[in-house]
Amino acid sequence: MAVERVERPLRILMIAPTSFFSDYGGHIRILEETRHIQAAGHQVAIVTYYKGSDMPGLDIRRTWPLPWRANYEVGSSRHKLAFDVYLAAKSLLEAFRFRPDVIHGHMHEGALIGGVLSRILRVPLVFDFQGSLTAEMVDHHFLNRNGRVYRWAYRLETFISKRLPQAILTSSIRARQLLQNEFHIPADRIFPLPDCADTDRFNPAAFIPEQKLLLRHQLGIPDDRPIVAYLGLLTDYQGIPHLLQAAHQLILAGKNIHFLIMGYPDVHVYQAQAAGLGISEWVTFTGKVEYRDAPFYLSLGDIGVAPKISSTEGSGKLLNYMALAQPVVAYDTAVHREYLADLGVYAPVGDVSAFVQAIDNLLQNREWMAELGQKLRRRAQEVYSWQAAAANIIDLYKTLTIKN
Repeated sequence: MAVERVERPLRILMIAPTSFFSDYGGHIRILEETRHIQAAGHQVAIVTYYKGSDMPGLDIRRTWPLPWRANYEVGSSRHKLAFDVYLAAKSLLEAFRFRPDVIHGHMHEGALIGGVLSRILRVPLVFDFQGSLTAEMVDHHFLNRNGRVYRWAYRLETFISKRLPQAILTSSIRARQLLQNEFHIPADRIFPLPDCADTDRFNPAAFIPEQKLLLRHQLGIPDDRPIVAYLGLLTDYQGIPHLLQAAHQLILAGKNIHFLIMGYPDVHVYQAQAAGLGISEWVTFTGKVEYRDAPFYLSLGDIGVAPKISSTEGSGKLLNYMALAQPVVAYDTAVHREYLADLGVYAPVGDVSAFVQAIDNLLQNREWMAELGQKLRRRAQEVYSWQAAAANIIDLYKTLTIKN
């Protein structure tokens, strides 16, 4: 008599070389992947840095603080090497405690640590690729593309991508092409898994107009100004200086408009830039917005913007704009095209004047704005579902564990 195979819940050890949870970018991906994998009945333990917010319902296991560096900011830093040594030690300890069926390494440091553990424990490694390591370090001005250190970093990135994982998840089609064309990863090891949208939380119908008006007044934004909204990291490679220059041009042209810029770090740096341009009256910086509050704050926007210059990373913020039925003005990159398709309003990368014209064109046609917004929300609902993404990840886990 054949014995029916009973599937048991999988145990997944995620390695997140960052201060999880923080309210930006790849953290949202880690959070939503974990929530939906757990909702399907599987166990996930996340090993991460010392700092970060504890999220309800998640099993987060943190490193010890560095004795000489208890406080730190996001981004590239020489201290990150020490953080990752601590992360490797903590991951090894938790791997023997948790006994995972799969290791899921986020970013290159997570894949490097996970690659060692996968060989010790003889379990598969899934690498969650969120952009080129060396390209990001160049974007952060941490590496010089023409320097000697860059060549060694590039070799390390190639080794991690080619030699360690059994499968690679990519946040965009552009990332898949990068892995195939530049790092020569076989296509059958690459699985595109774009960031997705929580269309229930980011739902324009969920917010009462009176509450939105109250928040608007609390932020000091006049009632008669349409709002251009940005939510994400405040960095040069995200295009924040370009956004301020665009605001300056629009205000000089006499446009009745307000820019709501939400995020961190270095808020004071960009506030000073706005003051230097003489536009502080038309720009509101909120600082860090907690993820739980992000849908409400972002719902104030009439237009979402993505002036991101980097072409190697994902751009998950677009999905929140889309879910809230906001038309989106973005630099014309492959990643932005992947999310927005022909529904985006594009400007050539780095062309601030074209970015200004794109915003102004929308403001001149409110019917077009509303039509684009509704189409983008439908696209978010139909194409970018976390439930479907989690099911694909779980199927991949199961395939790899059977092979292993």
